[in-house]
Amino acid sequence: MMKKLLLALFLFHLSHFTSGNKPISTLSSSSSSSDIVRTSCVHASYPTICVRTLSSYSGSAIKTPQDLAQAAVKVSLSRAQKSSGFLSQLKVESKREKGAKSDCIEQIGDSMDELSKSLSELKHLRRGNAFKWQMSNLETWVSAALTNEDTCLDGFKEIDGKLRSDVKRKITNVARVTSNALYLINRLDDSQNKIAHP
Repeated sequence: MMKKLLLALFLFHLSHFTSGNKPISTLSSSSSSSDIVRTSCVHASYPTICVRTLSSYSGSAIKTPQDLAQAAVKVSLSRAQKSSGFLSQLKVESKREKGAKSDCIEQIGDSMDELSKSLSELKHLRRGNAFKWQMSNLETWVSAALTNEDTCLDGFKEIDGKLRSDVKRKITNVARVTSNALYLINRLDDSQNKIAHP
């Protein structure tokens, strides 16, 4: 009888602690940030990148979908800034390369502006009609940032060799984390009840 009771308790604890299908709305304040990251990133455009880049925000930094979206935009902004620095140092020779570099620096600069505005907006989300307006702004800005990154890559399509592959690697990296950020922002519509009043 004692063995059956212990087995039942063990199975109960095992099922309780291995359940990974809890929706975000049921996450308690004691849930770890890694749980919300894993749960939220499952259907992101690039789930592995999503988990890897956002898991670094461990501890108590991420408790809600809003926190997660902010972290995602911060990651995207940081990658865009690094890419801008990389582009500035890039050595180019031909007129076409110089034009593509100049255009790309401008487009990544525009992306950084859009992402900065998004980050600021995410910090001041409100409920009701204001929320819908803010969400519209956020989706527009992050989508524009993603478009700028894609446009930058388009400028290097006619350029061959290492220059093109180096730029493609850097900008694709930025575009992927930006795409994930857009996905996590879109999820806020479903998680409005988790957003606290300012």
